[in-house]
Amino acid sequence: MQDYLPMVSRLLVALVIGSAIGLERAFHGRPAGLRTHALVSTSSCLLMLLTVYQWDLLAGVPVETIRVDPTRMAQGIMTGIGFLGAGVIMKEKLTVRGLTTAASIWMTAAIGIMVGMGFYSASLLTTLIALIVLGLFGWSERVMPNRHFASLSIRYNRDEGLSRTRLIEILKEHKITCANMSYHMYEKDRMGEYKLTMFTLNPENFHTLSESLQQTGQVREFNLFPSGG
Repeated sequence: MQDYLPMVSRLLVALVIGSAIGLERAFHGRPAGLRTHALVSTSSCLLMLLTVYQWDLLAGVPVETIRVDPTRMAQGIMTGIGFLGAGVIMKEKLTVRGLTTAASIWMTAAIGIMVGMGFYSASLLTTLIALIVLGLFGWSERVMPNRHFASLSIRYNRDEGLSRTRLIEILKEHKITCANMSYHMYEKDRMGEYKLTMFTLNPENFHTLSESLQQTGQVREFNLFPSGG
């Protein structure tokens, strides 16, 4: 019975730790939430228990044929978790989502490995750090002023014209700064096009800009893609 208690306790600790991190992700509506993180942590712990107790499992096997290297198992686990993490990263035009969840899955696997090896103190401290980063740091990112980027393309009739100076003025009216701009001319339909990257401290400014562009006579077509979300 004494041999099973350490294994059971480590698996339960890994389950609780993974669930704690998963709850935070689930609360924020992420696709990889409670169940995913709980399974990642517990399975990582289980695989590390295999290396810890392999001497007991391979009793009777010649010692010279056994190679004990727990780091190889850890490397295999982290490689497999990379594929799972990549699955939660989604790109929609200029918006990339899921990077934080992928990182939390990777960290959950690492914590599970540590629990499987019996490093409870380091595992619990890392769990606390993960929850602080996901919770408190996330709140800080929302409170602190940040630059929000977007891509904008505008097509206009060259006979009517839309000068670069006028376009910059429209952006400034909405507290938006142009980061870079490119120019295109289409001879077939006599259309001109501006493509630019811009940023602002308030993402709502992009919405008011789109409304303003709809009322601008020279603008024939435009596409505005925020790069965050």
